[in-house]
Amino acid sequence: MYAIISLIVIIVISIIVVRVATVALTLTGLSTPLARFQARSAFTSTGFTSSETEKVMRHPVRRRIIMMLMILGNAGIVTAISSLIISFVGADSSSGLWLRIVLLAGGLSLLWSLVYSEWIDQHISRIIQSALQRWTDLEIRDYAGLLHLTGDYIVVELNVNPDDWLAEKKLTELKLDTEGILVLGIEKPDSSYVGAPRGETRLEIDDRVLLYGKASVLRNLDERRSGAAGNWEHHKAVDEQQRSEQVSQI
Repeated sequence: MYAIISLIVIIVISIIVVRVATVALTLTGLSTPLARFQARSAFTSTGFTSSETEKVMRHPVRRRIIMMLMILGNAGIVTAISSLIISFVGADSSSGLWLRIVLLAGGLSLLWSLVYSEWIDQHISRIIQSALQRWTDLEIRDYAGLLHLTGDYIVVELNVNPDDWLAEKKLTELKLDTEGILVLGIEKPDSSYVGAPRGETRLEIDDRVLLYGKASVLRNLDERRSGAAGNWEHHKAVDEQQRSEQVSQI
């Protein structure tokens, strides 16, 4: 019985650790879904894709958080497995075994409902964020709040491919601002980064462009190909943006 209680306590601690790491990663500028995925992946040692690894390894604060998660995750998983084995090996009869299974299932079900409760998630995240701001020197940047990344507005990374409408053009030629799109930065193939690029900056093949705007407009831009068809899509997007601005001014 004590082994089952110990197992549930370990799981609770693990959930709290992952939650704290998720909030901490979010405060470094990652989106909540990506921060949650990276925290869980690091804690369970399942790994990331190469692009996600780069985002972590090039940021010193994120790197420390992920390393700590890996250490705690390895210790927690081993302890949890040990407690699980002990909890069932010690059963004296079939009735005792079933009682332990029921208790374990009930405890895990309760934890599952608590973990996926939006009300609890919001309050816990607020408490963790306040604690991190008060007792750590973590650099706080709530980019999602600053950019109003809710509803239609998002930040995306687009790869510039040879047949893209964006390829081998200067920002002054593209006039993305007339579509309501802001170019926040450009990552070059050699890993160099151009922040807040100016109009004479050229988008080259294999560049990764960080853009801010409406999801529908950015989706259209990602699918836009070079040539007359791409130019026509650009003009339609500009007209749509102008209509949207006129409506908002009424």
